[in-house]
Amino acid sequence: MEDVTDAAFRRLIARHGKPHVMFTEFTSADGLVLAPRSGQEKLRKKLLYAENERPMVVQLFSSIPERMEKAAHIAVELGFDGIDINMGCPDRAVERGGCGAALMKNPALARALIRAAKSSGLPVSVKTRIGYTKDELETWLPGLLTEEPAAIALHARTRKEMSDVPARWERVKRAVKIRDSLGSKTLIIGNGDVRDITDAREKAAMSGADGIMLGRAIYGNPWLYNDLRSRYTPTPYERALVLMEHLELFDELLSDTTSFAIMRKHFKAYISGWNGAKELRIRLMETSTSAKAREVLAGALPERV
Repeated sequence: MEDVTDAAFRRLIARHGKPHVMFTEFTSADGLVLAPRSGQEKLRKKLLYAENERPMVVQLFSSIPERMEKAAHIAVELGFDGIDINMGCPDRAVERGGCGAALMKNPALARALIRAAKSSGLPVSVKTRIGYTKDELETWLPGLLTEEPAAIALHARTRKEMSDVPARWERVKRAVKIRDSLGSKTLIIGNGDVRDITDAREKAAMSGADGIMLGRAIYGNPWLYNDLRSRYTPTPYERALVLMEHLELFDELLSDTTSFAIMRKHFKAYISGWNGAKELRIRLMETSTSAKAREVLAGALPERV
């Protein structure tokens, strides 16, 4: 997720509850190919990862196959284990460039981008939706499967629906049947409204999906993928401590290229649900540096129980 699962948060997740596969934020393939030195520095900060985060997949977006091909080869140089192409992002600025969800309106280009990325020799997956303004799974998915990507992560809503309606998991089940009917070996990964690991396993069993992708559930919960803690509710003290750790990682990895403002979206996720949490959160929102936020937090840690 853009400005959420950045290098600092991914490092934190890997420490506390690593999933089977980790993905970068979505990154402009055009930028990786064309950006000047200053832009390259910022873009490549998005692609930082540690060995304990592997397998590590870089998520790219572009509407120009030649640039996707060049960016895919950069991914090889950077040591990534796979490439994921974003064909589901509904951001209007991304769509204006013919990228993200806009690719569902241009299946031929979508297929060309998969071929371009596959030229790198890395496994290539696609993150997409069931359609643009309407459910087009029956025509959209077979076209993608023709290119034999390693996996397709399917958000079970259309672009028009955003997240305003419940995810249609019966369509993930249908996607599995379409894949099987075509004799494809592409993995189908279900996505949408997955609350936790227990819910993920139930949805996998119901749909027949080969895997489940969790997104928004990770907010404030780097333990999300930790089987030993999946049914455990962290104490306020633990949540405050892990926010402190998150702030330290932001300083270490991103503070020289990334605005501290992106950390503020995490404060409510970590600091809520106990007496005094609101007041502490307000004070944290008023800070402008990681050091100041850590100082505020250290002076107001919840009681350890």
